[in-house]
This record gives sequence, C-alpha cells and structure tokens, in this order.
Amino acid sequence: MDWAAADLAERDLYKLLVNTVLPRPIALVTTANAEGRANAAPFSFFNVFSHAPPLVVLGIEGRSGEAPLKDTMRNIRATGCFVVNLVDRALVEAMQVCAIDFPGDVDEIATAGLTTAPGVSIAAPRLAASPVQLECRETVSLSLGTRHRNLVVGEISHIHIRDGIVDERLHVDIDKLDLVGRLHGADWYVTLRDRFQAPRQTLDGWRGRVRTTP
Repeated sequence: MDWAAADLAERDLYKLLVNTVLPRPIALVTTANAEGRANAAPFSFFNVFSHAPPLVVLGIEGRSGEAPLKDTMRNIRATGCFVVNLVDRALVEAMQVCAIDFPGDVDEIATAGLTTAPGVSIAAPRLAASPVQLECRETVSLSLGTRHRNLVVGEISHIHIRDGIVDERLHVDIDKLDLVGRLHGADWYVTLRDRFQAPRQTLDGWRGRVRTTP
C-alpha cells in the first residue's frame, strides 16, 4: 500500500507515522517562564541531531484557542533555554502526570511528585529523578504548518548523568540507564531490555567476503 501524503487527512498521517517510526525517545522537557515558574511536559517527537555541535530537536505542537502556544514553547521563546530529561522505567508514571493538560495554576511537577534541581549553565530546572538531563540553549525555532507546530533546535550546554551509569572510559551501562521509548498511539512503550548486536561492516571486510564467495 502507498499514499501521497497530501491525499491523507491529518489524523491519518499521524496514525501512520507514530505507528511506524518506532520506537521514539521521550524528552520530558522542563522550562521556566520569565518569572521563574517551572513547567514540565513530555514530547516523543524528539531526538539527538548532532554531536558537533551537540544538538537536540523537539517537535512541539500547539493548541487551538486564544493561547495557541503550549507552556513549553512559550517559555523557550521567553528564556531561550530548556532541559531534556530522559525517561526511565521508574519515571513513566510521573511523566504521564506531566502530560495532563492541567489548568494554569496547577504545578504539574509537584503534582507528579518530582523534585527539581537548578540548571548549571541555564536558568531552567532539571528533574533530579531523570537518569540523563541535557541542559540546552535554543539555537533556532521554525514555525511549521498547521496547529502552531514549532521545530526547536537546541544546543546542549551541560550534561548530567546519574552516578554509576557511566564508567571512567565514558562507557554507558544501558541496563542501568533503563530508558523507555514511545510506541504507537495506544499508550504503549518499550524498554531497552530486548536488543541484539549487529557489528558494523567495513569495506575491506565486505571485499574479502566477495572474493571468497564461489
């Protein structure tokens, strides 16, 4: 089966994309407004984009009504910074609480039972319970399409990783990391426990196998 994207309704495009581009890492993004009020919200339209410079990308959809920008995007525009807190299995329930569309006077971080710590390089809080916290400065944001969607590129300025996960050679123990990824739209997630290794091939190795093939 195949479709021209332009022939699909917006909801159908969403269904196909989120059910095929799997798994997607989750960014539980913390920001603060100009007055210092903190906010946390999860996004699975997210990934690391580059290591030189170290960049992450967020896709932040807006909402209808008189205030189309979500708190996260509004805060990034006001302060130019945010923290990507990666989500491990223990953090899933609190992450789901942060996804609730609470009234503006509700502190979702406190409601989720989470504790913040100050950023080292930016004026945005991070979540102490997250195994990896990436302090980021906005480099560019693009407004795209409908629904007030914004594509945010942020440069990582400081990296926090829980003690005991990284050794002296900077090797990461992914079992201790225990991150989860987003699956399809019916609230399914996946862990890092089911995995396999496929060593990267080299040109010399490939040529050697071709020469020995009868």
